[in-house]
Order: sequence, then C-alpha cells, then structure tokens
Amino acid sequence: MAGKSGSGSLFEAEAPRPLADRLRPTALDQVVGQEHLLGPKGPIGRMVAAHRLSSMVLWGPPGCGKTTIARLLAQATTLAFEPLSAVFSGVADLRKVFEAAKQRRQAGQGTLLFIDEIHRFNRSQQDGFLPYVEDGTVTLVGATTENPSFELNAALLSRAQVFVLNRLGEEALEKLIGRAEAEEGRPLPLTEDARAALKAMADGDGRYFLNLVEEIYAVVRPGEDPLDTNALTVAVQRRMPLYDKAQEGHYNLISALHKSLRGSDTDAALYWYSRMLAGGEDPRYIARRLVRFASEDIGMADPQALTIALAAWDAYERLGSPEGELAVAQCVIYLGTAPKSNAAYMAIKQAQRAAKETGSLMPPMHILNAPTRLMKDLGYGKGYNYDHDTADGFSGQNYFPDGMARREFYQPVERGFEREIKKRQDYWAKLRQRASGDGGEG
Repeated sequence: MAGKSGSGSLFEAEAPRPLADRLRPTALDQVVGQEHLLGPKGPIGRMVAAHRLSSMVLWGPPGCGKTTIARLLAQATTLAFEPLSAVFSGVADLRKVFEAAKQRRQAGQGTLLFIDEIHRFNRSQQDGFLPYVEDGTVTLVGATTENPSFELNAALLSRAQVFVLNRLGEEALEKLIGRAEAEEGRPLPLTEDARAALKAMADGDGRYFLNLVEEIYAVVRPGEDPLDTNALTVAVQRRMPLYDKAQEGHYNLISALHKSLRGSDTDAALYWYSRMLAGGEDPRYIARRLVRFASEDIGMADPQALTIALAAWDAYERLGSPEGELAVAQCVIYLGTAPKSNAAYMAIKQAQRAAKETGSLMPPMHILNAPTRLMKDLGYGKGYNYDHDTADGFSGQNYFPDGMARREFYQPVERGFEREIKKRQDYWAKLRQRASGDGGEG
C-alpha cells in the first residue's frame, strides 16, 4: 500500500529476494552514479537539505535509479509515498490518489506522487495533474526514459524541473560489484577481462547489471575457477543495445552518424552505423540519410558521392541483410573520406528565399520564346544571343528578371571538384564583365 513499508506477511518476509532488491539503497547517499544531482551541491541534494521539495521529472535510461530516488525522496522529506505506473493506471487511480492526498494535507502531511513512465499518460491525463501540483496537494515526481520535450505537456513541464540522470559508468558499476561481493561473501568469480566485458554488457543499466552478477554467482560455485570472457558469454544472455527506432535514441544515433561524416571522421561514422544496425535499425533508413548527406554536405565537391549513395541503397535492396549492409558501409567510408561542401545546399536555400522575396517577376523578354506572331511583335525573344554562336560559347547576357540585381547564390569552395568549378565560375565572370563593358546586356 502506498505510504507504507514493511507490511508484507511473515511468509513474504521469508521469500528469497533478488540481489538487486537486497542491494537497493536505503538512503540517497547510497545511490551510485547520480552525484551531480544528489550530492550536497546538486540541485536535488540542496532541496533535501532545505526540506523544500519541488515537483520534478527524472529523465534517464533504464536501471539508473529513478524509482529508488523517488522513494528515498519521500523518506527523506517525511512525505507519504504514492507510486503509480502510467502503464497500469488510469484516471480512476489518479482520483483515488488525489483524494487521499487531500485528506493527508488536512492532517498536515504532504504526498509525493511518483508516476513511473509518465510519458505513457496522454495529454488530457497530464493536464489532470496540474491543479493538484499547483495548489501543493501533491509533489509530483515523474520518471521517464523518453525526452520530456517531446512527450510531456508544456504546461506540466513549466511546473516541474527536469533532471537528467546518467547511465551508470564504470566507477558506479564497480561500486555495485563491491556491494554484491560483500553481500555474497566472496569475490565476483570473473577474470579481469571478463569483469570488463560484464560491465559493457550492462550498457549502463544497474538493475540489469546486478541480475547478471547474481546469475554468475549462481553458475560458479565457491572454489571453482573464475569465468573468462568466452565462458561469460556462454553463461549469460547478452541483451540487445538500448535503442528505440521510434524515439529519441533513433534520432540521437542518426545525428551522431551524420555529424561524424560531416566531420570526416570515418571511423566514428562506422561505429555509429554499426550501433544502429545492432539496435535493429532498418538499413534502408540509413541509406536514405546517406543520399541526403551526399547532396547536403558533399554536393559538387565530389559529384560522384550521390551516385555512390544511390548505388549503395540499390545494392542493399537487391542483396538484403546482412550482405547488403557491406555496400552501405562502403558508402559510409566513401562519404566520410570525400571532400565536404555545403555550397549547393546553401545556394538553393538562398535562391528559394530570393524567389519568395521577389514574387512574380517575369523573365527578361530576350530569353522568352516567341511561338506566335503576336508574341514576336511584342518583343519576345528580341535581342537574344545564341551562346554557341559566340567566340567563347558564352554570351554574357542577363538571365535574371528585369529590375532584379544579379545575385551569386552558388559559391563553390576551394575543395575537391568545386575547386575546378570555381575556376569556371571566375572565367565566366570575367567574360560577363567584358560583355557588359563592351555594351552587351548585363
């Protein structure tokens, strides 16, 4: 029951408890990996010291201690602890909690309402919290693995502070091993390399990590040789990396891949590509993004990049996984090592802006066709110089609308093939200037 502890039956007290539950912290200073929030100088630590707890959203990956922190906050501030899961609870459950909180408030006690996976509540349910949070009936502590900016109402976010929890790093996981060893009364039976591999398997999830530790203790009896890396892999089931193709992890990793390519760090790009594949991402999505990158970040610095990206996508469609993934990897390497330029991307952006600003200006008369006699009489096509008939194959005439000054949207860089294009642009600029100086239309 919410707000109570130690209320289980005698038989429940005698039941075996998982290692993760036995090692659950009983005070905030025992929580590992979140010192930036819970330490004396951390924002939550300062709140607890002042006995003034405000509503908050704890955002972090699975197994980083969100539920434990909420429970200990209630304990440290003498608030009644009301836990709910957004997966299993509805409006009726919320009403019961709010009614009980009102009664406690009249008796002089506050309530900490903890909602696990708060992002699972819809917008109207989230709006339902607001009056009770605003008037202090409850202090809301929400936990989520998803980016609150995308999943929670702006009104709710404006009334709660968002705190970002870290995935557990090596130091935090080592502390958990130490506590497990003290609880079990013997060292963790792993070689040093296997110990490092176990921490990598945990992927920052403390609860999952302790479950693995407990499994190892069950497999290796006291006095038996410790497991090496190969034996560890056989003994425990390795889980898939944390990656949700529909949520923030998806966008974070594709952003990392794109920016690694832009920074010409091919090795990092291959790593993020592999991470996405390991998480179950559809290689077609990655291939589409590489096609975009070829135009946006390489462009005319290496026109072949777009051809390579399209060919890699086509190769994957023909071969499928896993063979086709090599073609996409080859494309990643090509794009990572190619010269970079966003000149084409910037040129079309500026041209589009100019098109909106100038409205419906007509092309100059001399470049308009005159398919009818009336149009010819009106001057359509008059004065047009056929470029192939000129000495340089370049007439230098004006092709912008009358009344619009000439603009230079495309400005090639001094890298890759665009270095050659810039030479051509400069050459045509000189011919255009000469044509204008000779009295030609400029």
